[in-house]
Amino acid sequence: MKELIDTFLNYLSVERGLSNNTIVSYREDLNNYLDFIDHKHIDALSKISKNDITGFMLAQRDRGIAANSVARRLAAIRMFHRFLARERILKDDPSTLIDSPRLWKKIPETLSINEVEALIAQPDVRSNQGVRDRAILETLYATGMRVSEAVNLKRDNVNLDIGFLRCIGKGNKERVIPLGKKAITSIKRYLEVSQPKLLNNKESEFLFLSRFGKKISRQSFWKIIKKYARLARIKKTIKPHTLRHSFATHLLERGADLRSVQEMLGHSNISTTQIYTHINKDRLKSIHKQFHPRP
Repeated sequence: MKELIDTFLNYLSVERGLSNNTIVSYREDLNNYLDFIDHKHIDALSKISKNDITGFMLAQRDRGIAANSVARRLAAIRMFHRFLARERILKDDPSTLIDSPRLWKKIPETLSINEVEALIAQPDVRSNQGVRDRAILETLYATGMRVSEAVNLKRDNVNLDIGFLRCIGKGNKERVIPLGKKAITSIKRYLEVSQPKLLNNKESEFLFLSRFGKKISRQSFWKIIKKYARLARIKKTIKPHTLRHSFATHLLERGADLRSVQEMLGHSNISTTQIYTHINKDRLKSIHKQFHPRP
């Protein structure tokens, strides 16, 4: 089965164009599934039944695995069995009749507009790294890009004259996102003042660079966001996608339509974007409770 898992993951990478992070997650999910099957002494793929897959999901839940993670593992198992059936390695797909676990969508933590302003104001723009960090924070909030997309952003993908950038997202899907004036100003200053010094006579196609003149890592992006959140004395839980969530929420709060926000976020399914409408509803309930004379 391990060889078949490798073949399947190679198919996802080469033919489906899934990101390396997704491949790594699916490998972990399928290895957990394989361990469960081995533990049950099932020695052939053809002997796996619907009840075995359901048993795996229940075992994951009993171990305290989050519902979202269980659902993702089921998605990996379904894709794997579908692949095996399509390649005629298996005659039947035992996963077809299994229902996805019902999930309460976890509403992501977002920052208020004032908190975002405080966060972006923290970098010391008298230093090269401070200029770079301000540009990073402005870009993340202006575009709603994923951190993984921002670290791979190339200079040629950014057009500051017309105020747009070209983003390569999940599955190598391309989308164009507008840049606001403040982000444009910060990126221009970074390119003029800071990036040449970070490069130190070297060359790089990437926009955001480390202090060694190389493409900045996702871990560094994460540390930058946490560092300035701490300096801004923001008490909320800060995660790599916090600015992305805040971007979407603030657009919808100010009247943006859901389809436009979906396009800018790069969501393939609008139901993923709709989670931000739940945030608005919770905010309205809070305001109603606080100010209505009969809450």
